[in-house]
Amino acid sequence: MQKPIISPQQAAELIKDNWVVCVEGGSGGLADAEAILSAIEERFLETGHPRDLTLYHSNGLGDRGDRSIGHLAHEGLIKRAIGGHWGLCPKMGKLALENKIEAYNFPQGPMAQLYREIAAKRPGVITKVGLHTYVDPRLEGGKLNEITKEDLVKLVEFEGEEYLFYPAFKPDVVLLRASLADTDGNLSMQYETGTFQVLSAAQAAKNSGGMVIAQVKHLVQSGSLDPRLVKVPGFLVDALVVVEDQWQTYEAEYNPAYCGEHRAPRAQMEKSPLNERTVVARRAAMELVPGVALNVGFGMSSQVATIAFEEGLEEDVIFTIEQGPTGGTPVSGIIFGVSRNPIAIIDQPYQFDFYDGGGLEVTFLGMAEADQEGNVNVSKFGSTLAGCGGFIDISQNAKKVVFCSTFTSGGLKVDFSSGRVNILQEGKYKKFISKVEQITFSGSYAKKMNQEVLFVTERAVFRLLPEGLTLTEVAPGIDPKTHILPYMDFEPRIAKDLKVMDPRIFRDEPMGIREEILAKAKRQSQAMYGN
Repeated sequence: MQKPIISPQQAAELIKDNWVVCVEGGSGGLADAEAILSAIEERFLETGHPRDLTLYHSNGLGDRGDRSIGHLAHEGLIKRAIGGHWGLCPKMGKLALENKIEAYNFPQGPMAQLYREIAAKRPGVITKVGLHTYVDPRLEGGKLNEITKEDLVKLVEFEGEEYLFYPAFKPDVVLLRASLADTDGNLSMQYETGTFQVLSAAQAAKNSGGMVIAQVKHLVQSGSLDPRLVKVPGFLVDALVVVEDQWQTYEAEYNPAYCGEHRAPRAQMEKSPLNERTVVARRAAMELVPGVALNVGFGMSSQVATIAFEEGLEEDVIFTIEQGPTGGTPVSGIIFGVSRNPIAIIDQPYQFDFYDGGGLEVTFLGMAEADQEGNVNVSKFGSTLAGCGGFIDISQNAKKVVFCSTFTSGGLKVDFSSGRVNILQEGKYKKFISKVEQITFSGSYAKKMNQEVLFVTERAVFRLLPEGLTLTEVAPGIDPKTHILPYMDFEPRIAKDLKVMDPRIFRDEPMGIREEILAKAKRQSQAMYGN
């Protein structure tokens, strides 16, 4: 049966006051129904409707400006926002921080997985993800401001163990984007950078009596799509919005290496400049393990993938990112969630299933601030509302966690020209403080779970040991009494065998670590399997 083809403005007219609106996609315009969201804004500004919407989005959406859910960031239009990541839409964050909307920040994994539970009419997601963080109702319950009162996550006990329960809800409409649709509404995402959880979201809406509206670039005749490439069958789709100038990301109309249509040649990668971010990524890269699933996070930590490429390790290590791309080289910046030359692109909920089950050998994550207990905050600090994204799922369940950060921030200037670390100007803000503003990662829980945790900076490496946060390595040219201890709010333990960081990290040339990493992995395999 042919589906109605409507304009973005007609799609906006379908959205009713007080509806629960679920927006699919990812940061930087990934599978983002931009035209529909823009039309909703236009309608609201002209008529005052729709209003008092509840917005649900598991991924970070936006461009740090006005696009994507930035179109919805108006007082009166949104009553409540439940998001996995907030940092790419500061306008929505401002509404939350000013108590103009009810606001929640939950981990990306349970939010993505929840669609499957809704579709199957199960009560919700029961998981350990979020325990002992700000999401735990014993702390903040994921609430972001004073006017947000309702508890949407609950602490439960099952067979003597603690879990968090994220209850199901009823979507009124799901807004998603695909590459192609046939006239019967069958959707293919073959030119998108990821599939996210569009199938689960569409099933959830349909089984809740809700609506699915899909924005697409191309409309083709019924029956002309390869059924193996149909991600959402047409019976789940209510209407189509055709936008012929739809871009793959906000940065480019189309890059075939981002969806696997073609493989980009190696020569297209640019060499990293020798600065503090590169130095941190280089030291972190020494923790790479070949042949197993790894993860890199948003921001500075994503540069570890670039270093792996520069060191010739791209065929030896398997990077995954929570949005679903697996293999290849994760792309940093506003379109985080994209992998160049991926070997597979899977649905986001299944990626989180693997993460939550302990499948990650190592993860490399950013850090806004840390304290003497080993707690880390990346979600909310001062007037900045970033949100957790997939950070909690990943950091709580990976076997090893490597936090990547400069030692101080706000004007830090460092010179590495001599192969040593020379601090030209210290940053204004300390990153290692007495108590973090919000607990996104619990140090005490990590110790209980026997996780290996490192904190890598441009001048020092710390490890979270049973005895506490411990300084284990310093960079050439760094004196702990002069360059480290005065810029911390607490005094860490100092290892008796304090080491000097590998001098290759600070030279403007490849480190040549590939053979060492492969040899280390071989020794570990022999110790484990005897082969």
